[in-house]
Amino acid sequence: MTSARLALFVVVAMMLAGCSQPASAESDAGTGTDAGAAAVTVVEDLDFGAPDGIRLDVCLPSGSSAAPRPAIISVHGGGWSRGDKAQPQWRNACTWLASEGFVVFQPNYRLAPSHPFPAAIDDVTAALRWARADPQVARFGHDPARIGAFGDSAGGNLVSLLGTRGDGDTAVGTRVAAVVELSAPLDLTLSGLAIGDMGTAFQRMQLDYLDCAAFDGCVDARAASPMYQVDASDPPFYIAHAVDEFVPIEQAEEFVGLLESAGVDTTFVPISGSEHALGFLDDDLRASIGTWLRETLG
Repeated sequence: MTSARLALFVVVAMMLAGCSQPASAESDAGTGTDAGAAAVTVVEDLDFGAPDGIRLDVCLPSGSSAAPRPAIISVHGGGWSRGDKAQPQWRNACTWLASEGFVVFQPNYRLAPSHPFPAAIDDVTAALRWARADPQVARFGHDPARIGAFGDSAGGNLVSLLGTRGDGDTAVGTRVAAVVELSAPLDLTLSGLAIGDMGTAFQRMQLDYLDCAAFDGCVDARAASPMYQVDASDPPFYIAHAVDEFVPIEQAEEFVGLLESAGVDTTFVPISGSEHALGFLDDDLRASIGTWLRETLG
């Protein structure tokens, strides 16, 4: 990597660190200070069969349940190149979702540029398979037919891809029954550059993730873009996106249109301002998402 490119990579990583979770918004992303989150049990660093020693955490709701609980695969953001499940903003997201009554599986995944696409989605898919397997169902008491997904930013891209890849029954295999995504980049192709105003710094991060020098002729760009995977068998989607953030809201709007045209139940929540992903996840939005997930997963 040239010195100029390395400098750009560092700048973008710092930008995403700030945008992913400003300190002022940390309490809104589930700090664990409320009674529900404080009672959550976190089981850390479980081996789910991913390469390179990648691990996941499980956040468990308090109390017992007579019936199996619905579950969530929760995927962190960070431009596919940084982030960790145990960092406060993503640990808080895990405990918040568990406090809403879900068994939450929150994996790490291999990061770009050392591990470009499809490493990250392969690891997230492996986490889903592992969560659905009988030993985990017996241990954590969740329903393998009612697994949804939650992700922010690059994690939103990954869970949207998880929701749209393939077809058929969303209760089995590598399918999920609901998707919540915040601020996801949804079209990583050359055509995607014409949807809104994607800054050059984030374009460079996308190219590093795709292991491409340019979007023109980038072999994996389409496969990494949920925009091109939509069909009528996809699960319900809940999409929240800020109007003036650095991932253009026009991508979310076009994706919503494609989902709706395919007959997929879709909830779209435009957010005023320029906050990104977990930065706009306040109490009202958390309540809305929790209610939607409970109604959708049953």
